[in-house]
Amino acid sequence: MLHAIGCPAFAVDPYIRIVRTYVVHVIAMKPLKQFWMKHADAETPLRSWYKVTSRATWKTLAEVRKVYPHADPVGSLTVFNIGGRKYRLVVVIDYSKGKVFVRNILTHTEYDRGKWKKE
Repeated sequence: MLHAIGCPAFAVDPYIRIVRTYVVHVIAMKPLKQFWMKHADAETPLRSWYKVTSRATWKTLAEVRKVYPHADPVGSLTVFNIGGRKYRLVVVIDYSKGKVFVRNILTHTEYDRGKWKKE
């Protein structure tokens, strides 16, 4: 018998490897809402990104790019083009825990200045 923390006991064949698949959890929708309150045209694409991402089971950037081909790695961050490349959504994706942390949402001009890289 195998006991998992927070889970009921269940019988397991010792030759079967158990792999946990996490649905991605986006931490904090608040910054998305705050951004679209200033940039109303960003609401629909940000809601769409949130909906898709919240249902995803991404384990790698390659899997993210199957859905968002233009998602780019920048160091430990991932940058999404939002609203026809008008905005940039900068996130940290913890693939092992299935969590996405929104770091910045920027206009194209703010993104190009690069100040967000130093924060």
